Amino acid sequence: MEPTFSHFGICVSDLQRSLRFYCDALGFEKAESHDIGREFAPLMDFPDVVLTSQFIRKGTTAIELLAFTEPAPFGDRERRAVNQLGLTHLSFRVGDLDATAARVVELGGAIVETSRTTIALGETPLRFLYCTDPDGVRVELMDLGA
Repeated sequence: MEPTFSHFGICVSDLQRSLRFYCDALGFEKAESHDIGREFAPLMDFPDVVLTSQFIRKGTTAIELLAFTEPAPFGDRERRAVNQLGLTHLSFRVGDLDATAARVVELGGAIVETSRTTIALGETPLRFLYCTDPDGVRVELMDLGA
């Protein structure tokens, strides 16, 4: 079988808050949910694991929100530098950059105002803005005009 993409996984500190953020701000829909236990511990490189795996979907894109109970999630919730090795950001095309940015803030995310950029491509202005989800994951919003 030829490899095909399945999903992105994001560790979250508050599953309900992250569900509201991704569903209400970015248009995802809640999908299947799984209670994960010890059977996945070797895969995740832990002696034991307890978590909820909540999938959200939008078209063919799937994100798995991972809400750990054991071991507890950790991290500083600060956005990573874009030149740090590894996954740098999620990117979404939006029809109204300012309205989407306002919704992001309303639902627990943050805007990186210094990233606000407009690039002219012929007659069409392309507008970009970085924000973060409630746990600091960098999210790019792109308003491509048409």
